[in-house]
Amino acid sequence: MSEKRKLAFSKANYIIMLVGVIVLASGFIIMTLDSEPYGFGFVGLTLGPIIVMLGFIIQFVAIFYKPKANSDSE
Repeated sequence: MSEKRKLAFSKANYIIMLVGVIVLASGFIIMTLDSEPYGFGFVGLTLGPIIVMLGFIIQFVAIFYKPKANSDSE
């Protein structure tokens, strides 16, 4: 057992994932801030979902991101 087990993702992947989770949470919070009844205003129907989609895109980028071989040598 002299080999060190590697994690599935690098530190950069986890940082990008954390940013994605923060963006997702802020998108859902933005959707709740709509002052229109039942959230049928611009913030609830347009801005919030766009932010949420951006959060999911960031999550996909975090999963598929491959750091350069030099930065994660050990």
